[in-house]
Amino acid sequence: MDVLTSLGHGFAVAITFENLGLALIGCLLGTIIGALPGLGPSNGVAILIPLSFSLGLDATAALILLTSVYYGAMYGGRISSILLNIPGDEPAVMTTLDGYPMARAGKAGEALAISGIASFVGSFVATWGLVFLAPQLVKVALLFGPAEYFALFTLAFATLGGISSTNQAKAALAAALGLGIAMIGVDGQTGVPRFSFGMVHLYDGVNFLVAIVGLFALSEVFIFLEHRGENAVHGSVSIGRPVASWSVLKYCTPAMLRSTVIGFIAGVLPGAGASLGSFMAYASEKNISDKDKTFGKGDPRGVAAPEAGNNAAAGGALVPMLALGVPGSGTTAVLLAVLLSLNITPGPLLFTQHPDVVWGLIAALFIANFMLIAMNLPLVGLFARVLLIPPQFLMPLVAMISFVGIYGINGSTFDLLVMVIFGVLGWVLRKLDVPLVPVIMGVLLGNQMEANLRRALTISNGEWGALLHSPLSIGLWVLAVVGFVLPIVVGKRLKSRIARAKEEAGTLVD
Repeated sequence: MDVLTSLGHGFAVAITFENLGLALIGCLLGTIIGALPGLGPSNGVAILIPLSFSLGLDATAALILLTSVYYGAMYGGRISSILLNIPGDEPAVMTTLDGYPMARAGKAGEALAISGIASFVGSFVATWGLVFLAPQLVKVALLFGPAEYFALFTLAFATLGGISSTNQAKAALAAALGLGIAMIGVDGQTGVPRFSFGMVHLYDGVNFLVAIVGLFALSEVFIFLEHRGENAVHGSVSIGRPVASWSVLKYCTPAMLRSTVIGFIAGVLPGAGASLGSFMAYASEKNISDKDKTFGKGDPRGVAAPEAGNNAAAGGALVPMLALGVPGSGTTAVLLAVLLSLNITPGPLLFTQHPDVVWGLIAALFIANFMLIAMNLPLVGLFARVLLIPPQFLMPLVAMISFVGIYGINGSTFDLLVMVIFGVLGWVLRKLDVPLVPVIMGVLLGNQMEANLRRALTISNGEWGALLHSPLSIGLWVLAVVGFVLPIVVGKRLKSRIARAKEEAGTLVD
């Protein structure tokens, strides 16, 4: 009952004219961003961070705006996947397998309706999971000491190289790069400048908001400049009536529910994210239901499963971010940066020190879900038209928002230079197929990871065995080892299964 009472207070915070308006704007912008191929939720949230700070929003309002963009982008990713066979983001790849064949068979409207309802089911159930699981996880987190937190951070980095990344080596390289960047600045324990090269501007370290906007948003502009709009979408988009019959929805309901549970569990795992939730949901549903070998040929369950899975994973990824301060996905890593920049530290004390922020955010997620389903069914045709916006108009807008927003935070031209450097770095890493999420997590968690390691060693007088002094820390280390080794062992097999499924469907996505 305490949880429901807190949720009621959260609705009192969320149901204000300002917060409802921000949720509506976030849902609208998020759906548009998600529908545009290549942007995705991480880039969408990163692009709008400077805008939220320029508007002077408080912590609750800023999070409501950005999480609504997050949920909206997860909804929107399905549109280009179904209509154009071009995933709006990585989690939407699995939606192409049956969504595009349905569109080619003249059932684009039905596929969009099913995917929209599946997205709502996944997000709605996952938000309830967040309501009840996060406070329980907080109780477990109160048992954590410095050694346990260091092991938890190690687990988060160890699980970053799963099937959503290129390989473990590149994920490890990216994480090491991020941790190295986090070391820039004055050492909090000794007061000695590190890697600052005599620049006073770097004594406070690298502003992670500047790094995030550069790595995600500005690198996207550089990618566009490199390809000169070669991947622009042209031509008309045919949808038809975006409706699905009750019989089809009833047929897909078990797939939605099973995939929601699988996706939520995948989202709660640190570093796994929506990509793993989408793949696991589709693969398990195919094994359970594909008795007639219709998956990959336009089976509506093949649309419902990955959409429910990836949207449930999006909600699940908020659980470790809010309760433990460890992001469960790339987008929640960006949201973690927003909280830290507002001097709010996610973790066990968040629910007691800032109840209005956390419960107002959770209540706003419920509201955003209903806004999104109300938008995405009748207005999906309008959102589909966004696919026809020429990138040569879109990318300058992204660059303008990035520069004006970052300058507006501190009024520093040095921050603009750092953002450009990170934009070039992001462009290079993307060219080398090195994932960006581990870099961001390294920048965000590096100082906390170092502080907990030093604290644990100080308490034990330099005894490294203190990192394994409790059953909880031992369990986390075991999970970290398994999480790092397991993708190496089974990664090739899983990727070959994904490629084979795409080939069977005749919809191989580069």
